[in-house]
Amino acid sequence: MICARRVFRCFRRLERFADRITGAAGPWFVALAIILISLGSLSFFTIVPPTLPFPWLTTPACILVALNMFMHYYYVCTISPGFIGDPPVLPGSGLLWAPPLRRQFSSSSVEIVKARMSRCRKCGEMRPERAHHCRICNKCVLKFDHHCPCGIGINQCVGIHNERHFVLFMAYLVLSTFLFSVLGLPRVFDALGMTFVPWTHAIPAFCFLMSYMLSIVLCLAVFIMLLWHIWGIAKGETSVEAQDHEIYRKIAKDRGEAFVNSYDLGKRKNLALFFNVGRHRYPPYTLILPFRIMPYSDGFSWARRDGLQRHHGVREGEELTDEFDEDEDEEIR
Repeated sequence: MICARRVFRCFRRLERFADRITGAAGPWFVALAIILISLGSLSFFTIVPPTLPFPWLTTPACILVALNMFMHYYYVCTISPGFIGDPPVLPGSGLLWAPPLRRQFSSSSVEIVKARMSRCRKCGEMRPERAHHCRICNKCVLKFDHHCPCGIGINQCVGIHNERHFVLFMAYLVLSTFLFSVLGLPRVFDALGMTFVPWTHAIPAFCFLMSYMLSIVLCLAVFIMLLWHIWGIAKGETSVEAQDHEIYRKIAKDRGEAFVNSYDLGKRKNLALFFNVGRHRYPPYTLILPFRIMPYSDGFSWARRDGLQRHHGVREGEELTDEFDEDEDEEIR
């Protein structure tokens, strides 16, 4: 446990050092991400699909994957994560919004419990459970997961209103780069001159090879990130809560108790609630078509395990808040 906390604090210090260097360059990272993704897509669609069998079938499928990737990236960069004090978000009625199957909640499916409120010691705002203070934005965010200053080019917080788009963007980025890596392999041999097929494409062979290598690197790196987030979603916890819950488990174990995450309703239900699909929610096609939908919660009420109003094994006053960050700040100074 001590080793885990030291590793966590080490990464926190590296993250803060990187924030100080790259914080002002956030918009440039977004621009760079857009350029690289666009160039990769241009290289793929110019060279690979025309050579595939049944292009009338494969090309529309590839276009759908790319459309999802670009749209979810647009959503996660432009939709507010859910700052405390922002006006309530209401479902839209435009073409980009999917209609729910029926009413949003069913008392027979999940129990929605109003969250307890506390005052943030950093900004003074009253906030519900699962909200945390972002030291970069200097605001509290509903269901705060993390702040992405550069990473894969988000340049804002990931919270309740854009976390779904963040995960789907990673999923379609992994799928897109995987398809490029597999389907584009024969064209790599052409670009290297190993097949003696003349390179007649508008995209230079060198640019295609660079895009191909970048796709392989992104596919592997983002795939690891995606697995980490999916595992956290399946356990009913955010990235911040995963660290908190490790500490809760140690506290409960020292008392001879077992920690139980009250937000964990089982892997299948946790995933259904996160993506907000299924009965009484949104249709499953919202996972393959880039529609906007509302989260299952407004951030002030949460689904909990039956009979649990708080985490089992955690007593009043033991909940971790942003004081942990303050202690780290003092150590860093």
